[in-house]
Amino acid sequence: MAKRKRHKNAGCPVARPLDVIGDCWSMLIIRDAFDGKRRFGEFQKSLGLAKNVLSARLRNLVEHDVLETVPASDGSTYQEYVLTEKGRGLFPVLVALRQWGESFFFEPHERHVLLVDRKRRMPIRRLEIRAQDGRLLGPADTMVTAA
Repeated sequence: MAKRKRHKNAGCPVARPLDVIGDCWSMLIIRDAFDGKRRFGEFQKSLGLAKNVLSARLRNLVEHDVLETVPASDGSTYQEYVLTEKGRGLFPVLVALRQWGESFFFEPHERHVLLVDRKRRMPIRRLEIRAQDGRLLGPADTMVTAA
């Protein structure tokens, strides 16, 4: 099997994070953490992932400060995994991925889970990309430039 290329020194802000969250299991662990899962067993039960693979993904997310370990909230000797500020910063990424999935991977009337506003219990609005002046932007309206 070919060794995976690392993007640690890439000048692209899309490439660098892929070393941390670029595999499906890491994103699903982060999704589950947003859904309130905190313990190894909860992640394993939700994902059906082999213990060694889950351990490696959790370790990577902790090493990159996406998750942190804290003492168990029930006072037991277990540890729990909680999102850091960096991890919580992935919320818009997950919402964008979820909305893309809803648009292109389900039939129009096919049932699926929804992300809703906790207060009103209504589906959230579609994410929009806007210019500094408020204009709605699409791919043709943007370009990449050096910072």
